Amino acid sequence: MSARTNLPVGLEAIRAKGWFGAHRYLVLRRFSQAFFLGLFLLGPWFGIWWVAGTLAGSRTFGVLPLTDPLVLLQSLAAGHLPELTALVGAIIVLAVYALVGGRVYCSWVCPINPVTDAAHWLHDRLGLQKGWQPKRSARLWVLGSVLVVSALTGTIAWELVNPVTIVHRGLIFGMGFAWVVVAAVFLFDLLVSRRGWCSHICPVGAFYGLVGSKSVLRVSAANRAACDDCMDCYAVCPENHVISPALKGKPGDTPVILSPDCTNCGRCIDVCAVDVFAFTRRFDQRVREAAKPAADVPSEYAA
Repeated sequence: MSARTNLPVGLEAIRAKGWFGAHRYLVLRRFSQAFFLGLFLLGPWFGIWWVAGTLAGSRTFGVLPLTDPLVLLQSLAAGHLPELTALVGAIIVLAVYALVGGRVYCSWVCPINPVTDAAHWLHDRLGLQKGWQPKRSARLWVLGSVLVVSALTGTIAWELVNPVTIVHRGLIFGMGFAWVVVAAVFLFDLLVSRRGWCSHICPVGAFYGLVGSKSVLRVSAANRAACDDCMDCYAVCPENHVISPALKGKPGDTPVILSPDCTNCGRCIDVCAVDVFAFTRRFDQRVREAAKPAADVPSEYAA
């Protein structure tokens, strides 16, 4: 519920901008997630091999190599020297995510994101408690552990349990055990830890957060003077601790959300009825000033 208005989250935005205007980036994200997953399934399902491989490593149109840099890093830790194409593919992916924000992967590409979003939606509808909330640094410890295990076992350790990889294989060879993994992630976020998987556990999110720590694409609260404290942006943000420094900053503080935890999902833009937020560049420090009230007009001059 909106703290100021006691209205359901996003209802004010729907009234102000219409349903699509209040869900624009959410709809685009779902389309993006389906699009990328569909590209990888065109070959196995329909024999159209525009993209061969998985999110871990692929080749597009038989020319463009793309490699998950975390997979490459695990491979190096395991003592395996990658081929040149794998190195080139990893550099390309790193460059893209370093530019647009590493955790864009989490909100715009990862096929597990709709599962965790659904768990959060149901969590709110049922009015459940936050549950266990490990420190956000926990995912960095998990990331470090993944690299250590890879070094000790000589394997690409995370790919053995990565829900994204398991679901991808399941869609090709039959879901079976993959449903167990999906259910486990869903129930973890629903019953154990609200937004726990993406915000506290997943090492992929931790890795891409580090990659995009200096990215150019950012969300800005440039119109923060218009904020009416409805709190809807906090309610929908998967990493809501990133909002306050930009939204509630003192005069002269940057309105740009600079935290690498931000996923650039755009939901804060969607649900804000007064258009406080917008996508911009990290160097854009502009802040809109509050609208000045009209000066009192003497009654003899009033229309």
